[in-house]
Amino acid sequence: MDTKLFLQAIIKFTMGLLLVGLLLFLPAGTLEYCQAWLLIIILFVPMFIAGLVMMKKSPELLKKRLNAKEEQSEQKTVIKLSGLMFFAAFVVAGLNFRFSWIVLPLWVSYAAAAVFLCAYALYAEVLRENVYLSRTIEVQKDQKVIDTGLYSVVRHPMYMTTLFLFLSMPLVLGSVISFVITLFYIPIIAKRIKNEEQVLENGLAGYKEYKQKVKYKVIPIIW
Repeated sequence: MDTKLFLQAIIKFTMGLLLVGLLLFLPAGTLEYCQAWLLIIILFVPMFIAGLVMMKKSPELLKKRLNAKEEQSEQKTVIKLSGLMFFAAFVVAGLNFRFSWIVLPLWVSYAAAAVFLCAYALYAEVLRENVYLSRTIEVQKDQKVIDTGLYSVVRHPMYMTTLFLFLSMPLVLGSVISFVITLFYIPIIAKRIKNEEQVLENGLAGYKEYKQKVKYKVIPIIW
């Protein structure tokens, strides 16, 4: 086992868990925010399991997923906007619970949690299909076009899964206002995809032909 990689993964996991907890429970003013606990469970338990699997079977993929340092200035802006969106959505969800602005029934949180877990399963499948996945936009050495599985349906199944993951989060938390905030993720990833496809067209052999073969970017028929 790569001890350095393991420690890096554990530290990032712990920091993420603490950050999400602070952003939710501090604005809520209480730890008795059951929807927040539900989100933390369905978010971090599968994440921990996925990390262990990647550590054992594909440490190189785990290393790529842990590396979030973008080199392109345009993508640095996208990352900052995404971070700001999540910060606002989580804080507002906590405040919504605290002051009961718009109270959604608990069944909405459970239904959204089911959608979240289904999207997480698709996320795992994308990781299995594409060993070149990185959190930064780049063309890697010996990288090839993946055109099977989910990649035969849409060109960016990772963004498809994250779209469902991110849009279901505020509903798990019971906040309509936070859901509206997370809708800004759509133009954010549209900007990221545009830049990513330019990079892939210029640096990855066969990607232009792949675009002609698979017409939809994120959601079949819709996008």
